[in-house]
Amino acid sequence: MALRTKANWFGVALNSPDPQKLGRFYQRLLDWKLYADEPDWVTLAPEEKAGYNLAFQREELYERPVWPAEKGKPQMMMHLDIAVDDLQQAVAHALEAGAELADFQPQDDVRVMLDPDGHPFCLYLDSDD
Repeated sequence: MALRTKANWFGVALNSPDPQKLGRFYQRLLDWKLYADEPDWVTLAPEEKAGYNLAFQREELYERPVWPAEKGKPQMMMHLDIAVDDLQQAVAHALEAGAELADFQPQDDVRVMLDPDGHPFCLYLDSDD
């Protein structure tokens, strides 16, 4: 049995010491619309009826994760995968928006980036197209 049967919707929320700052980074990165903009909660989506969103919630005790993982350090709990058409151009856009290129890059067709709070996200070429 499915958890929800009336609507197909999901959301991902990332912790942040400054959800408005992180939300605005992802707004620039993805060119999505801001739907909630409160001191402790920010929500973005590509459009109102997209069926999914990305949210950011304040976490006062937030510790920047380390990637790749290191023993005794805060570890990444998840990461976002973002398909792109041109990897070099996407990396340049992400850097301009405020991301960092991670030191460790395990694949040629993927670039691991870090958002301003250190959450990893991957830009990748979708080979299925």
